[in-house]
Amino acid sequence: MTAPRANIGTQQSQRHYGMDWLRIAAFALLIVYHVAMVFAPWAWVIKTSHSYPQLIAPMALLTPWRLPLLFAVSGYASRKLFDRSGGAPAFARSRALRLLVPLAFGMAAVVPVEMWVRVMETGYPHGYLRFWAIDYWRAGSFYEREFPSWEHLWFVAYLAAYSLLLAAALAWRGPKVLRALARLADWLTHRWRLLWVPAVVLVTLRLGLLFVAPERQGLVSDWGGHSQYVPLFLFGFALAGAPQLWLAVARIWKAALAAAAIAGAVIVAIEIAYPGTAVPSHELMALDRAARAVMAWGMIPALFHVAETWWNRDHEWRKPLAEAVFPFYIIHHPAIVVIAWYSLPLDLNPFAEFALLLGGTTAICFTVYAIGRRIGWLRPLIGLRPLARGSRSAREASISGVP
Repeated sequence: MTAPRANIGTQQSQRHYGMDWLRIAAFALLIVYHVAMVFAPWAWVIKTSHSYPQLIAPMALLTPWRLPLLFAVSGYASRKLFDRSGGAPAFARSRALRLLVPLAFGMAAVVPVEMWVRVMETGYPHGYLRFWAIDYWRAGSFYEREFPSWEHLWFVAYLAAYSLLLAAALAWRGPKVLRALARLADWLTHRWRLLWVPAVVLVTLRLGLLFVAPERQGLVSDWGGHSQYVPLFLFGFALAGAPQLWLAVARIWKAALAAAAIAGAVIVAIEIAYPGTAVPSHELMALDRAARAVMAWGMIPALFHVAETWWNRDHEWRKPLAEAVFPFYIIHHPAIVVIAWYSLPLDLNPFAEFALLLGGTTAICFTVYAIGRRIGWLRPLIGLRPLARGSRSAREASISGVP
């Protein structure tokens, strides 16, 4: 039940297949989660006429850790990319090309589809071509929506910002930064520090900002989100350069999972007591945010242990699935929105509607990926590495944790 020492000794030199599988599973779960949001009793882009309270518990148990996990995995991958890039400038250039180019393309060609549905919901009278050619390229409020918007691509924007800020720190004081992370990793390996220290830090940061900074997405406004995502991104970065941390992960994962389960019970109880847009008292809200931070951290070492111990092996499907993750992420959100916009008036039963949304979204994502991966100029736009010349036609087109 612990991470094999043979694996730990080779983490810095070998690809971690388990982290690939963890990223694939996390993004697959994200698609299912977003399909379920159409039916859940919370606000989302587009909703059915009926909400299903039965979804509160399972979705409340996913919400606190699904995005923190992705940032932690992305941090792990960023260290691997930095180690093989040859320095901070090359690392920054690689991150900018891999993240900012798909972000720009997505905002110009993918997000408009979703924004069109959003304004159609509030009475916009024109078709998509008119919207994209004229009305999408505006700044400010339009039909109760704010423009410009990157919608679900905020994750890419955050990840790019964290990566480029880290690259700047490494360019300025690279050896000192890496030594500091190594010392911190060594310190965390003692006894149970890896279990409680990150949880305390995350809870303290979250509660310190709870009634000070508004809870809303935005690169320069989401301080509550940054307070959680940045430390976990840096933890993943440190873990990839400090294989001794895997021993600590193996030692504390059961206790971390137990803490996550207790925190999850608190979260579900509060969500059931205050469903939808109901607002709890300040005390309960603080308890909820603290529990979310604890659950987010508790799930990360538990899932990292699963990836290290049971999933760290290759398979013929791993490479294409890992490569497909970023295109799927870019496409899936507007695909769900558009399918829901045209299918909800059919008044299908919820099971048929869910199957249609999930199956249709998956088919659209696979189609875009299958076509895009064969077109050289399109590959970088949907998050794939450019085709290389010669026999290495698509050299490890993705690395674990990186959209």
